[in-house]
Amino acid sequence: MKPAVDPLAQLTEIRAIMERSSRFISLSGLSGIGAGVVALAGAAFGHWYLHTQFRGTGGEVYGNSIGEASGFVQLMEGSEADRLATLPFLLGLALGTVLLALAVAFWFTRRRAQQDGRSLWDGVARRLFWSLALPLVAGGLFCIQLYVRGAAGLVVPAMLLFYGMALLNASKYTVDEIKLLGYSLLALGLVASLLPNYAFLFFALGFGLGHIGYGLLMYNRYERAPRP
Repeated sequence: MKPAVDPLAQLTEIRAIMERSSRFISLSGLSGIGAGVVALAGAAFGHWYLHTQFRGTGGEVYGNSIGEASGFVQLMEGSEADRLATLPFLLGLALGTVLLALAVAFWFTRRRAQQDGRSLWDGVARRLFWSLALPLVAGGLFCIQLYVRGAAGLVVPAMLLFYGMALLNASKYTVDEIKLLGYSLLALGLVASLLPNYAFLFFALGFGLGHIGYGLLMYNRYERAPRP
């Protein structure tokens, strides 16, 4: 006599197969935590560099905190020549931060994909990559134009907004939790546009603490071993 077939178990299995074939579910929470730590380090280094480069006539560094009268504020209020002279450093810092964050995310995500027994670069992963890359490239070019044309205070808000939209655009190819990070970045970007003096603070909140919070949520929900 054949054992009874559980329809609910069959539906659950079919749903899992469909999800694996249409969504990249091997994103690691540790990759988000690592990327957030890298972003915090990049924001701290950028703030320190600008804080020490823009000094008053008496030789004292402007400001004692992130935002108010900081080096970034002095850069925004300074000449076009100062902004253009500082652009290579900012581009190098942004590129280095992104590459290091991607390397950390790639390592942890590849490890989880191997544990799940799936390819890191299948059709779903490619669709996820392009849905993220296109808005980010467009946003990066737009931010450079903002900076060069004297709207440096809107660069970080634009970065947060474009990244938030990129995450929402990519959410259809991965786990739903990424939407929470996307909406959070959109909200931070809108608030940051009203407070441009606190650009590095909002950068640290969005790209640093936002990624760490998302990573902790993902790790505790999908990767942490249950207690016996």
